[in-house]
Amino acid sequence: MFPLGKENYKLMLIGLGIIVLGFILMIGGGSEDPNVFNEEIFSFRRITLAPTLVLFGFLFQIYAIMKKPKSTE
Repeated sequence: MFPLGKENYKLMLIGLGIIVLGFILMIGGGSEDPNVFNEEIFSFRRITLAPTLVLFGFLFQIYAIMKKPKSTE
């Protein structure tokens, strides 16, 4: 019925979770006062870790879609 197998959909949900986690890690770092600069916006977490996690999530999604479903026959 479905074009992908059950395992593919599980992997796609895991990939979506990884992407969402990456975007959550990018949140914050702003300042309440626009005249005050907050150095936290350039932290390792926001500049390196979060974008890498999002990219890995998208690559994982491609893998989940391209993975051949197991035959039930």
